[in-house]
Amino acid sequence: MHAPTARFLPRPDLDPVILATVGAAWALAVGLIALDRAVLIEHDAVLVGAGPAWPLAVAVFLVTWQLMTAAMMLPTSLPMIRAFGVAVRRQPRPRTAMAAFLAGYFAIWTAFAILALGGDAALHWLVDRWAWLADRPWLISGGILVGAGAFQFSPIKERCLAECRSPVQFLWRHYRPGVGNAWWLGLRHGIFCLGCCWALMLLMFAVGVGSLAWMAALTGVMLVEKTSRYGRRLVPIVGVVLMAWGALILLRPGAVAAHAGELHAPTTSLDPLIGAFVVTTAVAALVARRRRARG
Repeated sequence: MHAPTARFLPRPDLDPVILATVGAAWALAVGLIALDRAVLIEHDAVLVGAGPAWPLAVAVFLVTWQLMTAAMMLPTSLPMIRAFGVAVRRQPRPRTAMAAFLAGYFAIWTAFAILALGGDAALHWLVDRWAWLADRPWLISGGILVGAGAFQFSPIKERCLAECRSPVQFLWRHYRPGVGNAWWLGLRHGIFCLGCCWALMLLMFAVGVGSLAWMAALTGVMLVEKTSRYGRRLVPIVGVVLMAWGALILLRPGAVAAHAGELHAPTTSLDPLIGAFVVTTAVAALVARRRRARG
């Protein structure tokens, strides 16, 4: 039996609550950073400044991480959410099913935040006890950029992107009615979403979560990769740009002043580099598009 295509399904407007959640998440993130309260969403506050109150600091970080998920990841899953809304509209308690689906999705990204925070804590512990690495922080930031770029070319990335780009086919294979099944479906979608975006989100830990430039750049990249017809062209371009950027940091650390002093450099000093990354990626994508059109 063939899976239905999106053109045969009604396309209702997204639930205003979901759209309002995305908008509110961005507004709150902008407000926190503008008011110099970004420490509330910074993992460094948990690792360095929490002291004996670290359990509370971890809890606050995980709560604010939901803000990051809503702002950055929820927009990339709107096609899946729309398709799921169509699927559940005739089953009992459709709003409860949607809430369960989103709860499962957020649970996956919360688990990622816990693992990333633990890995970052281990990295801090290693740097504090290994003077050679402490004197060469660019090895960490450059290595993360190279690794994130290399992951763009991995079969896992492509496999997970294929699942995220085809919400109707995904639901045709995995959807089952019921609130409990909606939770498991949200977990499944979250795993595929994590599988194609975890390396890019890990960059947020490399430069600090409280950077609007990084939030906007990475959200834009992930949104195009997952939902646009140009996503397949953008994936390798982003991979090459990230690996080249990381190689520059590793080979010529003095050329990137933001990486010369601390493990987590001030985000303001990175903003010009992020702007260059966005512009370079956009120009490269435009050039590739024109070449394909001419060919």
